[in-house]
Amino acid sequence: MYIVLAILIFAFLIVTHELGHFLTAKAFNVRVEEFSVGMGPAICTKQKGETLYALRWIPIGGYCSMGEDDGESEDPRSFVNQVWWKRFVILFCGAAMNFLTGLVILAFIVPHSAAFSSPVITSFYEGCPYESADGFQAGDTFYSVDGHRVFFTTDISMLLSFGGETHDIVLVRDGEKQTLNDYKLVRQSYTVNGQTVQLYGFRFGVKEKGFLANVRYTWNAARDFVRMVWMGLSQLVTGQVGVRELSGPVGIVQLMNDVGTESATTADAVYSLAYLTAFIAVNLAVMNLLPLPALDGGRLFFLLITAFVAWAFKKQLDPKYEGYVHTAGFVLLLGLMAVVMYNDIAKIIAG
Repeated sequence: MYIVLAILIFAFLIVTHELGHFLTAKAFNVRVEEFSVGMGPAICTKQKGETLYALRWIPIGGYCSMGEDDGESEDPRSFVNQVWWKRFVILFCGAAMNFLTGLVILAFIVPHSAAFSSPVITSFYEGCPYESADGFQAGDTFYSVDGHRVFFTTDISMLLSFGGETHDIVLVRDGEKQTLNDYKLVRQSYTVNGQTVQLYGFRFGVKEKGFLANVRYTWNAARDFVRMVWMGLSQLVTGQVGVRELSGPVGIVQLMNDVGTESATTADAVYSLAYLTAFIAVNLAVMNLLPLPALDGGRLFFLLITAFVAWAFKKQLDPKYEGYVHTAGFVLLLGLMAVVMYNDIAKIIAG
């Protein structure tokens, strides 16, 4: 059941992305030839005006066809004949719709939380070496770690894990910021509920929810998702993680299935899946805006270059060259997806 649900969620996120392109194109009176939900052979189709609406058999993916994205067209309402800023908005709104989807999901599930974690130190575990006048004190609020804002208590351990053992930490104490530069902070062994665990030794409190707290938590959670994606990408670029650690559609579906089946109750499963869906939606938004060929971000990048050349040199770049780059990028992207899918399947078999 959860595998089917995960597939439908993944399809929904892709369709909302294409819906962002579709709605913006319609708003700008750009011709849309087809809006399809799913891929493969059509289950049913309906022609409404100039647009063919289709529901297809494979419930992953979808597309919004506006004719030739690159090349020439004699139709003044075609995508390629629009001014650059309209094309920019149409391309950008796919990722924007993904981000908005994640934000809306968070806005629905956040009010159901009993309370919110607060990065305010309430006390310390016995023997914690960091409690001192020159270090940390009860009542201190974590403001930032190594230049990154702290929104939740979970941010603290995440940010500390990225920067080695020494960190630049900004605290808020009695309404004023206190800075601890090059402060060595490592996990220590503590006994919690009869088990030995590795912790920094801080105890944190919770903050009661309310309307303004809900709004703030929702927005900060979405910002936190964006940061997590960027940090993951930076680890990939610097070699801290390898391609084997990446997950594609197969891995995401398996993860959703695991989250659903391992939840204690159906309500917990729904909450966890909704939270994971919001994270994936924001993840898709960020990834699609990367300036890579075949992605929306790559098209936006070329669009800006083309607009700049036209403005600075009064010359139009031949769109066929952009088409060559995107085609090559698409082939490479398919190759990467094949490798990631193979790794996902191998993990499932091995696990």
